[in-house]
Amino acid sequence: MTAPDIFVYSIENLQRQLETAPFELGYYTLRFYVDERGRLSRTPTERLGTFYYSPSGGTLRDEQLNIVLYSARIDRYKGYGRPQEE
Repeated sequence: MTAPDIFVYSIENLQRQLETAPFELGYYTLRFYVDERGRLSRTPTERLGTFYYSPSGGTLRDEQLNIVLYSARIDRYKGYGRPQEE
């Protein structure tokens, strides 16, 4: 069984990349395949784009910091990534 291609966009691959992604100024830097218009691709392409993930807002931004995705599943305070209270 081969390892998944973590550059194919999915919430699961975003979470996999977070394990090793650099964190700076409140954003994780991630890389995903993009189509000819620079949009996220769910299939491998020849181009990789850089994206910035904000865990406190559940947003994924492109290189110009435009919001390209919001998901409660990746919003630390509303969804999947919410810290567990002790």
